[in-house]
Amino acid sequence: MKTYFEEIKKNFGFGCMRLPLKNGEVDYTEVNKMVDAFMDAGFNYFDTAHMYVEGKSENALRECLTKRYPRESYVLTNKLSTSYFNKQEEIRLLFERQLEACGVDYFDFYLMHAQSAEIFEKYKKCNAYETALELKEEGKFRHFGISFHDKAEVLEQILIEYPQIEVVQIQFNYVDYEDTSVEGRKCYEVCRKYDKPVIVMEPVKGGSLVNLPDKAKEVFNKLQGGSAASYAIRFAAGFDGVMMVLSGMENMEMMNDNISYMKDFKPLSEKELEAVNEVCKIFNEQGLIQCTACRYCTSGCPKNISIPDLFACMNSKKVFNNWNTDYYYNNVHTVNNGKASDCIQCGKCEHICPQHLEIRKLLKEVALEFEK
Repeated sequence: MKTYFEEIKKNFGFGCMRLPLKNGEVDYTEVNKMVDAFMDAGFNYFDTAHMYVEGKSENALRECLTKRYPRESYVLTNKLSTSYFNKQEEIRLLFERQLEACGVDYFDFYLMHAQSAEIFEKYKKCNAYETALELKEEGKFRHFGISFHDKAEVLEQILIEYPQIEVVQIQFNYVDYEDTSVEGRKCYEVCRKYDKPVIVMEPVKGGSLVNLPDKAKEVFNKLQGGSAASYAIRFAAGFDGVMMVLSGMENMEMMNDNISYMKDFKPLSEKELEAVNEVCKIFNEQGLIQCTACRYCTSGCPKNISIPDLFACMNSKKVFNNWNTDYYYNNVHTVNNGKASDCIQCGKCEHICPQHLEIRKLLKEVALEFEK
């Protein structure tokens, strides 16, 4: 395994796809506290993208991190997202906007974002990898990588075509480890085969591995130890070759919890691994929609359907079966947005979904449940 990048202090990173909001805007006061606590604990890795928090994540990092800390004290990762360019000449312009938005002269890591077989073809057509590598040669960023959402065979194809890739970011958690749609284990094994350090995203599966069914909570409670998040994040961090586990923290409570067990990281014990396996089995028996609420699907929806929120209502209905989910569906999530039945079956959401969900079919099921 290659020596890890010298600028990284620890194996836990601040994922900035979900930040605390106040009246629809990023709460800079809260983010300042979170950044300070993170840095004070000895961590220094921050991950963002132009599309995160509806385009507000980069600006938040500029105000709360890069204006307040010396450039050499933190590691900043950004990404080239597919929705912001359609031809090669647009890539450099986007990259310069990203530097400006973050308030820096260079990025430490720059990733080709959310690569899949379909998206990879677009990047090749636009010479995106070649353009990014030129930017690296010019000193605009230090390390080149990809974030990935597809089958392991597609990942292997990309790594063969572009051996310049230094690091791979994959979705990796105990539920997706053997999942046939995500192929967490197989993607991890491809990274190991090609000697690529792994960055883990979605270790708690968008919060799904925190908001567990009661039966699963009881399993972890018997351990009389950490939080549900701690078992999920430590599971991912314990694998050889994992250089970084990202956590999308939305408040100081999450930050403090994560710091408590990652500051002096210890892999899961045999007893804890047994508990994780039991929870995984319980979780998979629920028959829930495996949505991580990344919200990639919502930006291009012509009917403005808040798909992740409607799926969350459906999952909650299956687990709790109470009136509360119907209230949220009818009086919160569909008041200013489309209903599930408004879907025109265009399929844009399915093309971009990292989980490869059959969203159109699932929306029909949601409509049947909540729009009787």
